[in-house]
Amino acid sequence: MQVKEIMTEDPTCCSASTPLIEVAQLMVRDDCGCIPVVDDNGRPLGVVTDRDITCRVVAQRKNPEELLAQDCMTTDVVTIAEDASLEECRDLMEENQIRRVLAVDGDGCCCGVVSQADFATEVESWTGEIVEAVSRPTDTASNVLH
Repeated sequence: MQVKEIMTEDPTCCSASTPLIEVAQLMVRDDCGCIPVVDDNGRPLGVVTDRDITCRVVAQRKNPEELLAQDCMTTDVVTIAEDASLEECRDLMEENQIRRVLAVDGDGCCCGVVSQADFATEVESWTGEIVEAVSRPTDTASNVLH
């Protein structure tokens, strides 16, 4: 199987200059915890996760109404080709200890998101392995403060 067979297609994206409140509202509207941040051509610049908002804004007592996506986004975005195998995707998530990976098309544009939940519903036999690998304690996993 390929990434494109289980990914959430055409995810809602935002720009770096999208107001953070709007990003949070997109998460509520689309019932998701991750909004890809893309450039004018649709290429990934980063992601804003619900954890980014919590740790980089709320915990720092910053006013989310004064911030943009770029002010709290994670910029070390990990991507995978939409035609990559699920094994490659699983390995990438485990190696980087990430719960979501952005899928990109042949032009490098964001075309989907693959999450642990996608593996849980589509490839149940790998779920425990991915969750265990992604959840291992590290010195940097929770270090999202600027």
